[in-house]
Amino acid sequence: MLGIDATVVIQPAPAHSGITFVRTDLKPPVRIPATVEHVTPKPRRTVLKAGDATIETVEHLLSALLGMRIDNATIEIDGPEVPCGDGSAAIFAEPILEAGFVEQDAPRKVFKLREPIVVEEGDGMIAAMPYDDVGMRIVYDLDYGAKRTRIRHQTCSFNLGSGDYLTEISPCRTFALREEAIALQEAGLCQHLSPRDILVIGEDGEPIDNRYRFDDEPVRHKVLDVIGDLSLVGCPVQCRILAVRSGHGLNRKLGIKIREQMRAADMKKTMIEGRVMDIRSIQKLMPHRYPMLLVDRVIEVEGTRRAVGIKNVTINEPFFQGHYPGTPIMPGVLLVEAMAQLGGLLLSTVLEHTGKIAILLSIDRVKLRKPVVPGDQVILEAENIRATARTGHLKCRAKVGDKIAAEAELRFMMVDPDIE
Repeated sequence: MLGIDATVVIQPAPAHSGITFVRTDLKPPVRIPATVEHVTPKPRRTVLKAGDATIETVEHLLSALLGMRIDNATIEIDGPEVPCGDGSAAIFAEPILEAGFVEQDAPRKVFKLREPIVVEEGDGMIAAMPYDDVGMRIVYDLDYGAKRTRIRHQTCSFNLGSGDYLTEISPCRTFALREEAIALQEAGLCQHLSPRDILVIGEDGEPIDNRYRFDDEPVRHKVLDVIGDLSLVGCPVQCRILAVRSGHGLNRKLGIKIREQMRAADMKKTMIEGRVMDIRSIQKLMPHRYPMLLVDRVIEVEGTRRAVGIKNVTINEPFFQGHYPGTPIMPGVLLVEAMAQLGGLLLSTVLEHTGKIAILLSIDRVKLRKPVVPGDQVILEAENIRATARTGHLKCRAKVGDKIAAEAELRFMMVDPDIE
């Protein structure tokens, strides 16, 4: 849409590394992972952002990669926008086919959707539902109603697992009504394009200075966009998609919901299969690091109801240097902090909280009953009293042996982490 020349180089990447863009024109080069967390909302296109660096109109290239079964790639680009070409994905899919593929020695990661997800906004809707067949089945109903009758009602059903993406979807181009195209150019966008390049639909419902490649090319392009936007989930998803008047904004919101379900499933697998989380698993879920990470291990999880963890206390703890050198005692506030960290891990098992950080709001009914000293192993317990989509209320205890060292009721707010 910006019309700035750029060269794109697509290279193989290690297994399970996903898709990453690299802005090579910036010094130093900026890497931007192709995930929903890095999408910044803009009209009529999908834009990735990291810090101050952006890459515009990535959806057609990402659609080609997923459609051609490319899971891992590094995309070097020397400008702020992926070239548009004719508004289709064929300008990427055909060179990919010509260059060939690199098979990797690791199994392909595919997420099988567990629970239905529905996202609605105005008169638009997109939903994802569990699906037993292989692939992602996309059913798009394009019906603009009386406002845009020049684009007739049309429906497309396509399965990424069994359909021919190269011939059925990738050639389908971006489309706009004549007045929409004029408004874009008056806003300084798409000035390098003419009706001969993309589909501009005139008063008679036919493309100006152009012709349809398929009778239902507009709805096929909508399927192309859904594939590109949902590739930002980070791996192929086995599910059925139903979309009505959905654009990039709604597609992104569905991608966020699917990614949350993926994280919840990964965490549930980690915590339930072994009923244990080691320090590496804990660090994946919590932002805390030395010297403030105070949970060494989670040894038991009962769904979203209760968790038990361990804090091993040694003389090497940095706080013992001043609390107190002659009589080392673990500060009571750090016992409360350790209980709060375990509580945050427990709240992360609630689906609505996946990917969020637990921020402590209030501490009630605190009792410090027994000093904790070097050599003690503190057993931390957190019990879920009530959790909503935005808050959590827990009852927590810290024990040494069979004696309670501390207890408190803690309330949290769940917030999104800052993404640079």
